[in-house]
Amino acid sequence: MDVFTPTERSRIMSKIRSRGNAATELRLIKFFRANKITGWRRNQKILGNPDFVFRKKCIVVFVDGCFWHGCSQHSRMPRSNRSYWLKKLRGNKKRDQKITLFLRRSGWRVMRIWQHELIVKNKTRLLRRLKFISS
Repeated sequence: MDVFTPTERSRIMSKIRSRGNAATELRLIKFFRANKITGWRRNQKILGNPDFVFRKKCIVVFVDGCFWHGCSQHSRMPRSNRSYWLKKLRGNKKRDQKITLFLRRSGWRVMRIWQHELIVKNKTRLLRRLKFISS
């Protein structure tokens, strides 16, 4: 049971700002550079705030965290406040689907990379997925 009222909890939580997924983005930047994948930009004003944008090729890349985006292999539901987390994570997945669909209909190629794909030692599978960008 929470010691704060829902209104107070909401006010407190609204003050917490995200630090982004800088570590995973930096891993992907390192991967791009190591494999000579160029032409990407960050912080572009495109719906959904993709992590990387290849404007000339009309490609956007999202790096999805395993927990926040509901990875079937690694996401574990917290034991407390399950109804909140179920709703939150389902909402994240639904939002991702809507953004992907919108961007594809707008002419963008959308690529989503899981956080765990950047952690594994052998990244040949990821490189195969990204080859169309560098060609």
